[in-house]
Amino acid sequence: METKEHSMVPAWITVFALLIIDQAAKLYVEGNYALGTSIPIVEDIFHFTYIQNPGAAFSILEHQQWFFIGVNIVLFGAAVRYYRRLTRESGWIRYGCALLFGGAVGNLIDRLRLGAVIDFFDFRIWPVFNIADIGICVGVGMMMYAIAFLSTDEEE
Repeated sequence: METKEHSMVPAWITVFALLIIDQAAKLYVEGNYALGTSIPIVEDIFHFTYIQNPGAAFSILEHQQWFFIGVNIVLFGAAVRYYRRLTRESGWIRYGCALLFGGAVGNLIDRLRLGAVIDFFDFRIWPVFNIADIGICVGVGMMMYAIAFLSTDEEE
């Protein structure tokens, strides 16, 4: 069965849109708030809290910058290696990869610039996170959904 190829332009727009929104928000936070600032939006439920996280989610692998840079290099290599194949995948996979890639690059920029990632969404029952983290989680979720529930014949 012949597989239809899709343009990757919309997926690349997704990567750059996520990256621009993420970096703009982080630059705003960094330029307008002191590190450690915590502002209640909904008391004891949601706060705006400016931190710099030197690790990954839940602060694991703190100060392992070379590890995170290496992971990003591997991710970039995989994107280059499988780019052509992505044009034949469903939108769930293409946009999931775009969100994952955009989020990873957004956090990489922070690591290279500051040695840590700027986080600011604080739900008090979960570690503080940022827009890039949302992109990564949603992207991985989209790919997991596609792998678990969509047949290889389904387009979207």
